[in-house]
Amino acid sequence: MNDNFLNGKNFSNMVRLPGSERTMVPGSQKVGPANPDEHFSVTVIVRRPETAPTLTSMIEEISARPFSERRHLSHEEFAATHGVNPNDVKKLEEFAQEYGLEVKEVNIAAGIVVLSGTVASFSKAFEVDLDTYEHPKFTYRGRTGHVHIPENLTGIVEAVLGLDNRRQASPHFRFLNEEEFAKSHAGRNSFTPPELAQLYNFPSINCKDQCIGLIELCGAQNRPNELGGYRSNDLEAYFNRLGVRHPEIVDVSIDGATNQPSGDPNSADGEVVLDIEVAAAVAPGARIAVYFAPNTDVGFLKAITTAIHDTRNKPSVVSISWGNPEREWAPQAIKAMDRAFQDAAALGVTICCASGDNGSSDYRAFSPHRDNLVHADFPASSPYVLACGGTRLEGSGRTITKEVVWNEGKNSATGGGVSDVFDLPNWQVNANVPPSVNPGGKIGRGVPDVAGNADPATGYQILVDGQQLVSGGTSAVAPLWAGLLANINQKLGHSVGFINPKLYTLSAQDNIFHDITTGNNDTIGENGPYKAQPGWDACTGLGSPDGTELMNKLSE
Repeated sequence: MNDNFLNGKNFSNMVRLPGSERTMVPGSQKVGPANPDEHFSVTVIVRRPETAPTLTSMIEEISARPFSERRHLSHEEFAATHGVNPNDVKKLEEFAQEYGLEVKEVNIAAGIVVLSGTVASFSKAFEVDLDTYEHPKFTYRGRTGHVHIPENLTGIVEAVLGLDNRRQASPHFRFLNEEEFAKSHAGRNSFTPPELAQLYNFPSINCKDQCIGLIELCGAQNRPNELGGYRSNDLEAYFNRLGVRHPEIVDVSIDGATNQPSGDPNSADGEVVLDIEVAAAVAPGARIAVYFAPNTDVGFLKAITTAIHDTRNKPSVVSISWGNPEREWAPQAIKAMDRAFQDAAALGVTICCASGDNGSSDYRAFSPHRDNLVHADFPASSPYVLACGGTRLEGSGRTITKEVVWNEGKNSATGGGVSDVFDLPNWQVNANVPPSVNPGGKIGRGVPDVAGNADPATGYQILVDGQQLVSGGTSAVAPLWAGLLANINQKLGHSVGFINPKLYTLSAQDNIFHDITTGNNDTIGENGPYKAQPGWDACTGLGSPDGTELMNKLSE
């Protein structure tokens, strides 16, 4: 069949947008066309100007400097130097006008143009069929195949997100069950966040000049089964009990998503509250900015770009506890988010990401999506983020008695492995990252970079929806590291920014990392586990931190 004529449509002036292809969510079925009059927004990612290679080189050059000599771009400098070309935006505006679409927002710095219109208009503009699909757990507006764009926008448009609004990511937290909670509570095997901070020798600093951003994918009005949030009275009671000053919390709404606790700790409430309580407890005095967004690829992206380019709250660290296996993402979405993380590196914002809770498979044992391969979790696999894996920690006071890879079996273990998408970064070349155990043995970005306590059996005592619970998962490790970095930023008087290259030059012999050498992250007998070993490994990365030693080293 001629590529310019498909399904009876004339594509003579249209071309496929690379990386935009989508398939049905496994387990879902098409129930009919989407309502042609449904009104919604689509986000278009516009190319960077010719300075994009310069930006990459600048990040590499900044990363090579001592922290005392680092100078990151201001938001104003970034927009002026690396913002998108107004002429490209003009062409997109002309395209929108031709198809009856409204330009709702233009963010020059982030390279985002938001278009508003109906299903009928978007279907015609991008040559897609938009249908309604039902899945046992959710209903979504979706499409299959590629998005198409006019030939004159080739190279200008890098991604079109929002046509498909399927649920994109999962939170990475695990609660200890009631029986195990009783044992843990009686035996004091679980910890408050300040107790963990003490075990990891965090500095004790008033982080009054710091803001930690938290990305939370919940609270969208049109998805009542995915509501989530926090209750202020819970947080007040929790921090009073810890003897920690109640943090200033700022809610930031993206695309109508807001703080809407469901009342069920097993919902997104469990994620939101865990993130807040861990980050604020180990970085007392820091402002906490919570970015609520719909759980879609475009919602995720806009939460990230909003946080990174937030000139009001200016978070120096952003914590992300949501993700999915790389293969569950459209390539265009991965590319757009990775570009946003590159922006963060230029601006001096550190991104901490949970590496996943389903071991090397990154899928639950009975997931219909699961294959017989291993997978890295995205966005943790982006080379511009600090990927955070999980351990099982035992100890008291300031003494760690035992720390091994978190692996409970039954498909609960730290995520980690080798990326199928991203090549091995220069700063990981000497880390002995193994080839992927998948066929072909790709040499790729190794995940995670660092680790911390994640086993629910030795987990974090939290208060959510009026219930005292113990939570774990790598979801707890991302805000733990975010809190540590907020302390370090406060001490240094400026943000450390993109920290990965520096971390890989530090040795476990300097007592900066607790090197984890026992365990693996295999849970369901896939092609073979990644095992802990001296130095970096695909279970716990470089290891868990000695926070004060790390701060002192970075202060040199």
